[in-house]
This record gives sequence, C-alpha cells and structure tokens, in this order.
Amino acid sequence: MSDLPIVMLPGLLCDANLFAPQAKLLSERRQVMVADLSKDSSLPAMARRLLKQAPAQFNLLGLSMGGYLAFEIMRQAPHRVAGLALLGTSARPDTPESQRIRRQMIAWARKGKLALLQQEGYARSVHASRAQDTALRKVLMDMALDLGPECFERQQRAIMARPDSRPLLPAISCPVLVMVGDGDQITPTEYAREIAQAIPHATLHVLPQCGHISTLERPDEVNAVLTTWLSGSGQRL
Repeated sequence: MSDLPIVMLPGLLCDANLFAPQAKLLSERRQVMVADLSKDSSLPAMARRLLKQAPAQFNLLGLSMGGYLAFEIMRQAPHRVAGLALLGTSARPDTPESQRIRRQMIAWARKGKLALLQQEGYARSVHASRAQDTALRKVLMDMALDLGPECFERQQRAIMARPDSRPLLPAISCPVLVMVGDGDQITPTEYAREIAQAIPHATLHVLPQCGHISTLERPDEVNAVLTTWLSGSGQRL
C-alpha cells in the first residue's frame, strides 16, 4: 500500500493547497495526484472524471467533501482503491436544514458575497486556537476566491445531493484510516467514530487541538499518522 500513488480529494472551495504539507512529504516516495473537483455539480460525475485520470490502482485520501466523493468512488470502482483515508468527513446525507442553508449561501454567492461567506465561516472551520491565524485564513480565502462562485454553487449542489453512505461502510474491505479534529464543528468526532465502527478494517485517530482543516491546522501530526498508516503498521488508536 505504501508505494502506490495517492489521490487526494479536496473539500469545498479548496484546491491542491489544502494538501500542500502532505504532498510535499508523500511525493518523496510515491506519485501524488490532487483532483480538480471544480467542474462537476454531482458526486457521480466527479468520480467518473477522476477515475478516467487516476492510476489503475491507488490510495485515496478525502477531506470533508472529498470524503463524500471517496464514498462515491468506492461505489463505482472499489477494486481500484488499495487504501482509503477519510479526514473530517461524514457518511450521512445532507439534512433538510443544511440544504436550506446551502441554497441560501448559493444565493449570496451569486450576489457577489462569496468573500463575506468565507470570512463568516472561518471561525467554524478551524479550532478556536486558530481563530486569529491570519495566514491560515488567507490560504483558505485565496483558494475560495480562485475557484469562485460558480464552482461554489456546483460543489454545494453536489454536497446537497449526496446519498447516505452508511449502508456502504460494512462492505469496504480495504484498509481505512479515519481522522478527525477533536474540535471539528463541521463534522464532529461522532461522525468519524460512526464511520470507523462500521468499517471492518478501520483505524481512528482523533487530532488534539484541531478543527475541520486538519491538513493545514496540524500538518506534522497528519503527516506522521498518514506515513505510519501507509506503511501498513497503523493500529487502532
């Protein structure tokens, strides 16, 4: 598992910068591919596009929306995934209330208020200790503005329509790492535990002092856990 390519799936309005610390380290031993998820408005379409571009077999890492897409890839081509890492994500479908909020945010983005949405959502996206981290805030804002409001709408519609992936979990047979920040407000630890408990070969790691953006908030610890897991020596934590 360790030397196979790794395909990384970013979250909402994120690009390769979300995984910059991980790509730098992991590319020393393997091919690293960060998917472009900006072009499609459904998870099945995103998965089909990715599977045309990805290596024949690969390890798969998804954060948040990337995790939702990872489940779709496991539906379409489970035989191509050697190992699966799920960071800050959920197997649950969107709730009616979340869908209502997403439609409202789409309307705001159409009115040119994407930057305002990002500013207001920052504190919820990170651990309380990073609330005043201007450098991290800028990285997240730059990614969002680079991708823009049309991408925001496409991705939100894909998220809104995601299916319930919980019935899929017991059938996942590859090694799985589930990682979550202990202060994740968007996908709380209970969602991660639900996934890890339902998958036969899952390892759970809870990151201390960490919110939803674990790859940038706690890059060294994420890298250490990923490296151990990819080496095949990870254990249930």
